[in-house]
Amino acid sequence: MEKFTGKVWVLGDDIDTDIIIPTEYLALKTIDDMKQYGFSPLRPELAGQIQKGDIIVAGKNFGCGSSREQAPEIIKALGIQCVIAKSFARIFFRNSINNGLLLIEQPDLHEDVKEGDSVTVVMNEHVDYNDKQYPIASLPENLMSIIQAGGLVKAMRKLNGLD
Repeated sequence: MEKFTGKVWVLGDDIDTDIIIPTEYLALKTIDDMKQYGFSPLRPELAGQIQKGDIIVAGKNFGCGSSREQAPEIIKALGIQCVIAKSFARIFFRNSINNGLLLIEQPDLHEDVKEGDSVTVVMNEHVDYNDKQYPIASLPENLMSIIQAGGLVKAMRKLNGLD
């Protein structure tokens, strides 16, 4: 996961967990059943257009609202390889890490990027877009190991020799 490229989907500020997965779909049995409704209050067609490896670039306060664990699970199930935003709600940030979804805070990219373009992430260094580098913070090794394992449960199983 040192370097990867993906097509960009641009979202705005304050994308809350009710937008990521509306409450009425939480009663469905599986994440696969729910994922088709991801982002439906904002853009009903989006879940059907996202391809594996795509990247969401958003504004500030992504993942605000309730602390439902299904929100990062839906994003991951849709095939999004990471979300780059100006800022994240803290509970959503940790829920995402625990579910193996990479989140990157970057304050400037959202203002410049256009939907449908591609960005390249060089982990713990920068995001490349249109011959410009947007610096990103380095994630601690313990968080990277959780993401690379596919989530906290998988990381702990690996650490304890159960897988």
